Amino acid sequence: MKKIKWGVLSTAKIGTQNVIPALQKSQLCEVVAISSRNIENAQSAAENLGIPKTYGSYEELLSDPEIEAIYNPLPNHLHVPWTIKAMEAGKHVLCEKPISVTATEAELLIQTTQKHPHLKVMEAFMYRFHPQWAKVKEIIKRGEIGEVRSINSVFTFYNVDPDNVRNKEVIGGGGVLDIGCYCINLSRFIFESEPINVKSFVDYDPVFKVDRLASGMLEFENGIATFMCSTQLDHRQSAVIYGTKGYMELNIPFNAGNEATRKIHLHTGGETETFFFEICDQYTLQGDAFSKSILENTPVPTPLEDALANMKVIDQILN
Repeated sequence: MKKIKWGVLSTAKIGTQNVIPALQKSQLCEVVAISSRNIENAQSAAENLGIPKTYGSYEELLSDPEIEAIYNPLPNHLHVPWTIKAMEAGKHVLCEKPISVTATEAELLIQTTQKHPHLKVMEAFMYRFHPQWAKVKEIIKRGEIGEVRSINSVFTFYNVDPDNVRNKEVIGGGGVLDIGCYCINLSRFIFESEPINVKSFVDYDPVFKVDRLASGMLEFENGIATFMCSTQLDHRQSAVIYGTKGYMELNIPFNAGNEATRKIHLHTGGETETFFFEICDQYTLQGDAFSKSILENTPVPTPLEDALANMKVIDQILN
């Protein structure tokens, strides 16, 4: 089976700790190169991960003719610029979320993709590829919880490191762009529509100048979604989907430290049914799906129009 040859822009932790090892487990992906502005960092990561080629600049990696697809885990403000550079170099791109810092930036990216219709570009919301979400959709479609009317999600962690990219205002830091984007994406994913009204309350760190606590309310035609995200609260994630006949609780809606603990509690008619899932790597499933779209020349699972819609809500939350 043919494998897509991947190159990675930077030695960001999300790449070296999660995505690259996941791609290396895929039957459709082969990571052949990694780059860094510091060649020693690239060499160290390559040695640890068994990647054959290293580059001391992103430009060098993009000029490698062997590479077919790029994984872009750069800081948020570099997502669009380097995704565009990768496309101009003839590469497909899987770009970390959020796709951009503003909706205007996302629109620019979509305009650029229209000049390269043969290339695939997708935002890396890996959580959507976990089998639990297919189960959630199945339960909803079967009407087991009735009509969905409300969604509540939470995503928090504690990080006050001044050198962390999430605490740097000028490069797209802050909780909403980093983790609140998941809660917003989840709400739109379940309601399968866009909010008609958005309200928010945002608290900014007085030193870092980035949002450290945010609560949002999204009004849809058929219901309301609420969320809370924070970069300065103890770690927690959860999601509850409420319907007219029951509700579902997901203890790990987004990412798992221990995959074996992931489950869905379905509450209907005074009874509770719990669904467990075989251990899997949603990053591998994401890489498989993206590579398959390249190999078969089919649309990517999540189009950039979805990424733009998410950014439009984020803009309203932060402005």
